[in-house]
Amino acid sequence: MTEEQVRTAVQETLARVAPEAASLSLHPTANFRDQFEFDSMDFVSFVLALDKMLERRTPEADYPRLSSLAGCIAYLAETEAPAARGS
Repeated sequence: MTEEQVRTAVQETLARVAPEAASLSLHPTANFRDQFEFDSMDFVSFVLALDKMLERRTPEADYPRLSSLAGCIAYLAETEAPAARGS
């Protein structure tokens, strides 16, 4: 999965969970909660929706790594790499 594919998946998922985020230009390293109204339930919904879209499961201990656009990109690139090498 390329960085652009991850970025698109994150933005599409955020738009579904927090529609106000769709119109924002996200700062890559800023926490989503600092950029728009995004409470704890929204965040969990976001992670679960992202997992469903990408057909994966993120361990709850890793949720904090998905709190920003850059964090999502880095985490998904890191966790997708072993599967890609195995194919």
